[in-house]
Amino acid sequence: MVTLVNLRSYWRFFVVIRQFSPLIVAYWRDRKRFLLFGGSREVDAETQRERAAVLLEILLTLGPTFIKLGQILSTRPDILPPAYIDVLEGLQDDVPPAPWEESQVVLEDELGPVDETFDDFDRDPISGASLGQVYTARYEGNEVAVKVRRPGIESLVEADLRTIRWSIPLVKRFTGTGRAFSLENLADEFAKTIREEMDYKREREMLEEIRGNFAGNDRIRIPTAYEEVSGPRVLTMEYVPGVKINRLDELDAAGFDRTAIAETLQEVYLQMIIDDGVFHADPHPGNLAVDDDGTVIFYDFGMAGRVDPFIQEKIIEFYVAVARQDIDDILDTLIAMGTLSPEADREVMGNVMELAIADASGEDIEQYQVNQIIEQVESTIYEFPLRLPPDLALVLRVATVVEGVCVTLDPEFDFISTATEYLRDEGYYEQTARDLAEDAGRQVQRTTEALFTVPPKADDFLERANRGDLHVDVTIEDDSNVLDKLAMRIAYSVLLAVGVLSATILYSFADAWRLAGVVLLLAVPLAIALYRSFRKKRGLRATPQFTRQGMKKRRDE
Repeated sequence: MVTLVNLRSYWRFFVVIRQFSPLIVAYWRDRKRFLLFGGSREVDAETQRERAAVLLEILLTLGPTFIKLGQILSTRPDILPPAYIDVLEGLQDDVPPAPWEESQVVLEDELGPVDETFDDFDRDPISGASLGQVYTARYEGNEVAVKVRRPGIESLVEADLRTIRWSIPLVKRFTGTGRAFSLENLADEFAKTIREEMDYKREREMLEEIRGNFAGNDRIRIPTAYEEVSGPRVLTMEYVPGVKINRLDELDAAGFDRTAIAETLQEVYLQMIIDDGVFHADPHPGNLAVDDDGTVIFYDFGMAGRVDPFIQEKIIEFYVAVARQDIDDILDTLIAMGTLSPEADREVMGNVMELAIADASGEDIEQYQVNQIIEQVESTIYEFPLRLPPDLALVLRVATVVEGVCVTLDPEFDFISTATEYLRDEGYYEQTARDLAEDAGRQVQRTTEALFTVPPKADDFLERANRGDLHVDVTIEDDSNVLDKLAMRIAYSVLLAVGVLSATILYSFADAWRLAGVVLLLAVPLAIALYRSFRKKRGLRATPQFTRQGMKKRRDE
């Protein structure tokens, strides 16, 4: 099995490189206009969109794993520019279903003979996706939906994951430092995500956990899972039909209040992300429907995520700062979450946020859509070195998609007003205000203490300086290796000078021109090394500092 996966990986690597070769050549020419020499060239937005369309076609051609990769990349504005994000956001996980005979093998391996396990089983799937497909059946007198993993998908995914890992060093050659840092983590994160999505046992557990969190909420409905006829490759759950949430004519004909549906959807996701810390992460219209009584139905929990408590806290602070139009607090929160570099120009970023708010809100701050702010931030994010935490990337994507669904339901839907009202009802708004007041109080206390402690220390410092008893220890931090580079340049210069002088003496006084030529030849590498040490590297150079551990360490210090 391992040998088969290895052979398939080598073949897939060849296929992937062949498919991507037009883009590879194009990116190579962006760096070197004539491939091996020449300056770099600028790429306009229209060219980026054309390349994004080519990338989309390549991902669809390469199949299930790369379709999923494209969906993950559409949540990563720290890796791809906005033009690519816009195109990949529309990537649909919809492929022709596998033949029934192949799915039957998977079903019977997991549950036994189909006709003995179920009262009735419809052999035609009602939906097909890259990793699995869904059938309808009857079990113990109840209508059920049976999700079956696509036959043979495991070996293909494992081969493709190796191919992606092997391709990362090549892709990094065409990216800047900040995005290279993100790419180093992408392969592991994607491998974890796609393996989790193929594990239907995990999906059932996430479904049941989220369902339990909303046990008392009669505005939404999450299907019940049947553990006894489920497994790692099969998931059987209650079949709950409904009107797809984007079929507006049908919703209107049934007399539903679309604004109320949008508010329900928004509040449910706020509870998932802010309160519960576990959320349904694929809220596109195909996974959302409305029951006969106006209840919102959630399908497909294969993509479900968790939110770290620290990120939950910062998301609350972000919403409160936006509602107050406090630009400094917005930027501080983005930096604390790891979505914005601490080295970013605050004035520039402040202008970006002010423009986003003004563009989206008009005269009233409560009348804008958070999606426009996120798009503005994502557009700027791509220009700075950072690493977007995977759970936060998923939250950003969910927030954008949910906002889009809500605006489809009600073009005048007020996202921030709903979020602010929710925060107030749950007590978060007041708690944030109290936290800010306590922080300000602590700062005043520290300042007052400094008024009494600093003058005696300053007096002691001046007294010791007057006695000549003051010693200063200096530690030079050379993060950019400036001193090392200077030392290398001096060494190269001295050795090169010695080589040239020696060759000159040999040629002029000893008439040993062959020996002088050898000495000059040996000096050539030194000249090249010296020249290269003075060349300026192109692109933005910075060290990403965006892990939560790093932020916590800086706060503690």
